[in-house]
Amino acid sequence: MSNQKLEKHVASKTQTVIFITYIIAALEITWMFVQFSITPYLAKRLGFDTIWFGYLQTTVGVIQLLGGPVFGRFADLFGARAALTMSCVASVVYFLLLGIASSVPLLFIHKLPAVFMHILPGAQMVVTDLSEPERRADALAKLGLCFGIGMIVGSSLGGALSTHYGESFAAFVAAGGSLVSTILVQKFIPKHTKNQAGVQSLTDKKAGTGSVFNLSEITRLMKFPGVRKTFAVKIISGVPQGVFQVMFSIIAMDFFQLQAEQTGYLMAYFGVVQMVIQGAVIGRMTAKYSESTLLLLSISITSLVGLAQAFMFNVIQFCFIVIPMMYSLSTFNVITDSMLTKSVPASDSGTMLGLCASVQSFLRTIGPTIGGFLYQNYGVSSFGHIQFGVNLLLFFYLMKSGIQKPEQRQG
Repeated sequence: MSNQKLEKHVASKTQTVIFITYIIAALEITWMFVQFSITPYLAKRLGFDTIWFGYLQTTVGVIQLLGGPVFGRFADLFGARAALTMSCVASVVYFLLLGIASSVPLLFIHKLPAVFMHILPGAQMVVTDLSEPERRADALAKLGLCFGIGMIVGSSLGGALSTHYGESFAAFVAAGGSLVSTILVQKFIPKHTKNQAGVQSLTDKKAGTGSVFNLSEITRLMKFPGVRKTFAVKIISGVPQGVFQVMFSIIAMDFFQLQAEQTGYLMAYFGVVQMVIQGAVIGRMTAKYSESTLLLLSISITSLVGLAQAFMFNVIQFCFIVIPMMYSLSTFNVITDSMLTKSVPASDSGTMLGLCASVQSFLRTIGPTIGGFLYQNYGVSSFGHIQFGVNLLLFFYLMKSGIQKPEQRQG
């Protein structure tokens, strides 16, 4: 009877940690979307054109591309609390610097703390460590629900604050919010979340002998079966989507002719759609269908979304396209992250999630250059045509070659 009580206590404590992790993720994503909704307009006020705004976005991509894998390995070596604390403190500095950015150099300098800002991979690591492998995709999908909440609140809040009180005030509000997140991490997140004795022992051994910057320890994960192919799929399918996402703030201003507050409402609509999909759809889909089936489905829908984007002319049409777009994007990210974490030992889940995050950073690095060129020379429709063609070819390739099912590794 005492064992049953102990098991219930441990399970209850685990669920509390996961719930607090969801709250922290939602808060940090909220402040990030506050920043997303004000930076394009601040940059425009400082004299940025499309090309220079692309350079700014590329700077962030490069910084986070370098920081992602290192952050993941730091989390594996020193634990979830240390990693999440570092991310939240970096966010505080990031938003404070944005609040005082009154010139072009300062706007670039404020991006430097982004090298440590990886709240979503950190939260994914906690959820991955504390959830059962068969329920991992559903647990990761609920983090997407937090992303949707953050997108809704942050976009609306950022647009309203910047319109009525200015960009600096909105940035300082975000800095205060990240300070609250830091306090929650310190109070509720345990030092380590890798509960299995063998995994914890291996992690402690690494902490004593390894280095955060040991590239061979990071890149060795690519040698596990199926990892390289899944990563290649993640990058190839992600490039066209990433280019469109990076350029969306410019598209909203120039193509849709939206003001800051209107863009905020549009981003909030994205969040509502994502909340419904992540909270009510993906969990049911992962329970009924295999990950390989859902991966093929998401890629095929992404291709059709690209075709629709190629022929859209106004924001109303885009609002209809958003529904399948958010479904395919959410499913694709959840499934590929789940497959990749199952393909490596549990002691390396943080490093793998850091590598997954680096894919998004890589897309943000190359996206502005590619997107700026395509937008200026071929228009918005070029993004859709490329997305349609790339994902259609990838779908047929995977249908022919098959998708290797990952085997869960514990050691």
